[in-house]
Amino acid sequence: MRKIVVNEFLTLDGVMQAPGGADEDRSGGFEYGGWQLSHHDDMVGTTVVEGMAEAGAFLLGRRTFEIFASYWPTAPAETQAVAVPLNTLPKYVASTSLREPLTWNNSTLISGDLAKGVRKLKQESGKDLHVIGSGNLVQTLIAEDLVDEYRLMVYPIVLGIGARLFREGIPRRPLALIESKITTTGIVIARYRPADK
Repeated sequence: MRKIVVNEFLTLDGVMQAPGGADEDRSGGFEYGGWQLSHHDDMVGTTVVEGMAEAGAFLLGRRTFEIFASYWPTAPAETQAVAVPLNTLPKYVASTSLREPLTWNNSTLISGDLAKGVRKLKQESGKDLHVIGSGNLVQTLIAEDLVDEYRLMVYPIVLGIGARLFREGIPRRPLALIESKITTTGIVIARYRPADK
C-alpha cells in the first residue's frame, strides 16, 4: 500500500499560497506571491530533489497542475533533477473542470468521487504518492484522513493573509514529528505523520 505524502512550503503563520512567484496565485487579492525565494539555500534544494526521487507518482490539484504543466516540460537544464520526475512519473489530477486527454505527459484525471479514487490509488503497489501545493485538494485529503505524512518547509516570514494549509474546520488530529532540521536561512524542514498511523 502506498502512502500519501503532502509536501508544502509554508510561512510561519501557515500560509501556503503562491510561494514561488508574484503571479502564481492572486486569488483573494493575495499580493505576496514569491515569498519563499529570498530564503532558498542548498539544503532546501537538496531536500526538494531527495523528495522527488522518493516519489512514485504525483497527486495534484487543478491549479497546481496547470502551473506545473506550463513550466516543467520546458524547464531550464539546471532544474532537471526536479523536472525529470515531474515530467516522466504518473500525475493524477483532481479537477471537475479539466477534461481528458491532458496534454502533459503521463497525466490522468481522477474521475468521480475524489476520496474513493485516491483510496484506490493508495491500494496500488509502488512508491508513494506525493502532493505538492494543491491547497484545495489537500483540504479534502485531510478531511478524509488520507494523509500519511507531511513534509513541511516553514519559512521565517509572517504574511497575515493567504490560503493556509490547516484551515478552519478541519478535524483535530495529533501529529508525531519524524525528523527536523534547520537551514542556513532559518527555514525549519520537518516531517510529521498522524500519531495514530
